[in-house]
Amino acid sequence: MMDCQRAETYVLHQLQHLSPTLYYHGLHHTLDVVAQAESLADAEGVVDVQERALLRTAAFFHDTGFLTTYQGHEEAGCDLARQALPSMGYTADQIGHICRLIMATQMPQNPGDSHLAQILCDADLDYLGRPDFLPISNTLLQELQARGKMQDLRAWQELQVTFLSEHRYWTRTALQRREAGKQAHLTAARAVLNA
Repeated sequence: MMDCQRAETYVLHQLQHLSPTLYYHGLHHTLDVVAQAESLADAEGVVDVQERALLRTAAFFHDTGFLTTYQGHEEAGCDLARQALPSMGYTADQIGHICRLIMATQMPQNPGDSHLAQILCDADLDYLGRPDFLPISNTLLQELQARGKMQDLRAWQELQVTFLSEHRYWTRTALQRREAGKQAHLTAARAVLNA
């Protein structure tokens, strides 16, 4: 039996050790993704108990790779899941499924036909269509600046426009809830760039 509670407690404990300069990819982001994944699963009619447990565990683990690396954190998160989850009652098949969900969130997102992967991808970038888009995206800018990955604000605006243009939501629910908001943020970002 999967001991989901233990897996979640383990992740919450581990994430206390994240770098304080992960202004975007901190514990708050993981908790937001877990909450959005649950909300999307409800709206998308996912009722299977095991599927929900796998989705929730994947949401908790999806950014744990940041504990050890910035580039390739998805793979590192899968490594941690493979280490930690067997002792918590997860089978090799269940862990494989969780890792496929985590890897789907790698940019560019690639959930394929997996409904759970589509939900996790949409939960991960839910903020793109939300009213709190600007303050959240500013934390990502701070995080990239802290790593010397962003030259200036113009480069940042260009990245925002490209990212918002190329991003897509996968589930019907996320499209209904967030697409209009995301398009509004894209229009605003283009206006700043062309000002």
